[in-house]
Amino acid sequence: MEILAHITSFGSWVIGLPLMLFVVAVSTIYTIALKGIQFRFFFRAWREALTPAKAKTSGDMTPVQAFLNTLNMGIGNGSLAGVGTAIYAGGPGSAFWILFFGFILMSIRFAEVYISTLYGSRVKATSSASIGGPMLYLRNIYGGQFLAFMYASACVFFGLAVGNAIQANSVALSLSATWGIDKLYVAVGVVIFVAYILMGGAQRIVKVSEKIVPIKVIVFFSASLAIICYHYQAIIPALYLIITNAFSSHALAGGAAGFAVQQAIRYGMNRSIMATESGLGTAAILFGFTGENDSMHNGLMGMLTTFISSLVCFLVALCIIVSGVWNNGLTSTELTIASFNTVFGVYGGWIVSFLAITFGIGVLVTYAYIVRAAWLYLTGGHLVHLFTIAYCAASFFGALADPNAIFDLGDIPLALLLFINLSGLLILLPRIRKDIVTAIAQE
Repeated sequence: MEILAHITSFGSWVIGLPLMLFVVAVSTIYTIALKGIQFRFFFRAWREALTPAKAKTSGDMTPVQAFLNTLNMGIGNGSLAGVGTAIYAGGPGSAFWILFFGFILMSIRFAEVYISTLYGSRVKATSSASIGGPMLYLRNIYGGQFLAFMYASACVFFGLAVGNAIQANSVALSLSATWGIDKLYVAVGVVIFVAYILMGGAQRIVKVSEKIVPIKVIVFFSASLAIICYHYQAIIPALYLIITNAFSSHALAGGAAGFAVQQAIRYGMNRSIMATESGLGTAAILFGFTGENDSMHNGLMGMLTTFISSLVCFLVALCIIVSGVWNNGLTSTELTIASFNTVFGVYGGWIVSFLAITFGIGVLVTYAYIVRAAWLYLTGGHLVHLFTIAYCAASFFGALADPNAIFDLGDIPLALLLFINLSGLLILLPRIRKDIVTAIAQE
């Protein structure tokens, strides 16, 4: 128990404010270096996503499928539980910072997807090797082979813990709390589902993920917009509260106000990074396996997924605030359920539980592809059956485990993913800036 306590303490330290500031600093540098690409090409990114050109790809998926899988990964239970926690701990101002940092993080998502596609197309031109994401572009810097190995190792551990086990846990908790289904039965059901997905290989993972996204997106936006419309008279006051709470509060003394603002920024920043996964390199893995050579197209589509994930978080926060439940003492998913109950009554919990299930399954399925890619990189394309066993085992035990323990185990590999990937992107910036600026100029 003492060792676990030390791991928890160390994990909390490494994933603290300094690492969050490092992520934002790198994103800001890329925003400046790329001349605010997320603002200048915002509407172009929507056109790329909504009216994609038919592309011939030699990879596991098309850019559109990579886009949908990235959305599947980014719209998870962090939106339902994490935003409630942010509002509880940081106040309504956290909602502003979630959206603000979401915009800043769009630049780093563009960069990692662009670089992954760029180097991936060069490898495809000279080799039939299948590789993508940070495992590919990190090899182009000093000590890159070691960094790529460390990244892939951290990716496997993070994916098994947070991308898999914690999602299985959220599904089990939702089914158990709402409909009284025994967690053991849920664990067995999740394992059967995961085994079916994995035995179909990469193509089945991609296709199942593609089908999950529309379901959870339609249900979420329909329900959240219904709540906001129902409380339409509170929209303007809520937005005013969000903005004033994000920067200052005249009702508080200077020191207290400064602390409140600091908390709002901290939790808004943390939830933006965790929800969008910008900087982790996971989206770069997905787009890196498309086999397409249009780096600009992929980069813009990848960039948009960060905005959509941030928008989902902001809408959850807005639902909580306009419904007037944000200061009732509840936190996490309970706070989100309370906001839904103001419109849907007892069925509000059912809707949130359904979203938690679809959000969790969506992330779990997409991470099956991401972890599989990292696993195959580490093993040289071998031991696929061992990966299937490991991923199924993580689902089973994750459904039955204490979620806090899983999160604690995931903090250290999460910090490693962020630090390794962003450090690599910083080193590569001088090499690729000219290429990106030239590509932008030609658009």
